[in-house]
Amino acid sequence: MNKKLIPAAFLLSMVLASCGGTSTPNKEKALVFFNRQPSDPTTGVIDSTTMGFSDKTFYVGFDAAAGGDVQGTMITDYLKTKTIAELDKDGDGKLGYVLCIGDVGHNDSKARTKGIRKALGTLKDDSTDPTVKQEGSVAVKDGTLPVVELAAAAMTGSDGSTWNADKAKETATSWISSLGTKINMFVSNNDGMAMGCLSTTSYPTGTPIFGYDANADAVAAIGTGKMTGTVSQNVDAQAAGTLQVIRNIYDGATGSDIYTKGFTTADSYGNKISASMSYISASKAILAANSAVTKANWEDYKEGSRDAGIKDITASAKKIKIWIDLYNGSDNFLSSSYKPALQYYAAKMNITMNLVNGDGQSENSVSDNFVNLDNYDGYAVNMVKTNSGSLYTGKLA
Repeated sequence: MNKKLIPAAFLLSMVLASCGGTSTPNKEKALVFFNRQPSDPTTGVIDSTTMGFSDKTFYVGFDAAAGGDVQGTMITDYLKTKTIAELDKDGDGKLGYVLCIGDVGHNDSKARTKGIRKALGTLKDDSTDPTVKQEGSVAVKDGTLPVVELAAAAMTGSDGSTWNADKAKETATSWISSLGTKINMFVSNNDGMAMGCLSTTSYPTGTPIFGYDANADAVAAIGTGKMTGTVSQNVDAQAAGTLQVIRNIYDGATGSDIYTKGFTTADSYGNKISASMSYISASKAILAANSAVTKANWEDYKEGSRDAGIKDITASAKKIKIWIDLYNGSDNFLSSSYKPALQYYAAKMNITMNLVNGDGQSENSVSDNFVNLDNYDGYAVNMVKTNSGSLYTGKLA
């Protein structure tokens, strides 16, 4: 009986195929960081080493700096519709506000704090430090009001988690107890913390409060008049964009096609994200635009609306499998907004996700699960800490 030798390369390809992966080297697959941009947590400088890992490494998020400006403008636009008497409830001649900061080392949090303070005139030395601010002023319906940031704090839970809604509730209770009617407005870096403030039994009825993210519960609260405004960072565009980059690269796109197909022009399946998204070449970032959500337009942002520009391509596109995580599985924005959007668009794009939930505290809760990488056609990473990029690129090298 003759025995034929089977080439080792063929055997390797069969092994990889049986594992559900491909013979493509892992470094040559799509690597998309999303929601938390690789950067220095102190200076905010982009981590160019991580972003330069390969020509298939990108970041998908939203325009954080512009988002901070949108939030600030939304607040000042609201104040222009109110009189001094309506705002200055305690009659001390000043507009006093408190600020819930998400994470002092997070670029998005810094951008929002800066946008708020810039709009209200309380930004000092371009600082987002909770303790560094100045008195500002703002135009109102019948004049101007001096503005004072009465208190600001990072909402870090006892377990070390940031953007913590329970900590916001606890802190709001303390602020209300110590500052009383001097608080004329609450402002938060995100909706989760804003809702935490609103949940305290002592929250002063009718006091304006602004958040950020356009979470379903926050949008509903705007509709009922409990919350004043929030900002949509266009989570559907971000979720679809994260998957679109991976789809493009797997399907053979190179160069500018990676970040234009399905974004500014239709891809080969006829899909195109409806929302405006821009590409920043210096940081390899694809960013969704922001929009203010107020009582005037809240119904446009109600839960359940999805991008009609993304249609089902399962009949024409090859099924692919990706590794993806959420840095904090219990985070309100990620769990109630981002995750459902990912699931919706992944099904449309014929993408199977192995979704890992981190604990929001330890990078190991994510990075230790970044394993069996040969089994995937691409990777989407949501880091716990923004300077942890090398932990992931090191495993793909």
